[in-house]
Amino acid sequence: MKTVISLKGITKIYGHGDAAFEALRGIDLEIRQGEFVAVMGPSGSGKSTLMNLLGCLDTPSFGNYSFEGIAVESLDSDQRSLLRRHALGFIFQGFNLLARTSALENVELPLLYRGYSRKERQRLAHEALASVGIADKWRNTPAELSGGQQQRVAIARALVTSPETLFADEPTGNLDSSTTEDIMDLLKNLNEQRQITILMVTHEAEVASEAKRIVTVRDGLIESDINTR
Repeated sequence: MKTVISLKGITKIYGHGDAAFEALRGIDLEIRQGEFVAVMGPSGSGKSTLMNLLGCLDTPSFGNYSFEGIAVESLDSDQRSLLRRHALGFIFQGFNLLARTSALENVELPLLYRGYSRKERQRLAHEALASVGIADKWRNTPAELSGGQQQRVAIARALVTSPETLFADEPTGNLDSSTTEDIMDLLKNLNEQRQITILMVTHEAEVASEAKRIVTVRDGLIESDINTR
């Protein structure tokens, strides 16, 4: 399998002088196509900073980040935005759905930014909703959906552009244990059947155990990197 992500000596410093804080301290990490990686760590460990860098939402202070051969640290904000839009999918703990907009229209949004026709947007959005098991909920607004259904809409929105890499930030943080199982089963199926590379931040050991690999971050360094299967 090809290497999708390669980090070498990644350092992130916030602030200056006496107020400077080193959130990441020279991290090396490689992620291959089709892996399902959970990133764990206590509050303040640097895991969120790491995921922001991996998701091209921020840039390192020092070091090299290669995404599918592209030197991300050398891109400007517009170029990083294009990379996010065309190569990455994002799932968030808070779902981030538009409240007064139907499930279908929420899923269509990334395609709207890409300039797809209305007919094509609707076709692809219907397919994405069907792929996460809620084809019949396309007319419903978020207020008319359960937490699990809202997260499925959010996953459909992340999938509608067919990204090869999916970033999930505490995707089960707002869900009960039964719904958490359902969402993790869905993510595992997407990983195994479509070979989508998934990087997931979680503070829950039980959720992390569903991934194929667990990277633990502490004090800005990788404390452990374990293959679970």
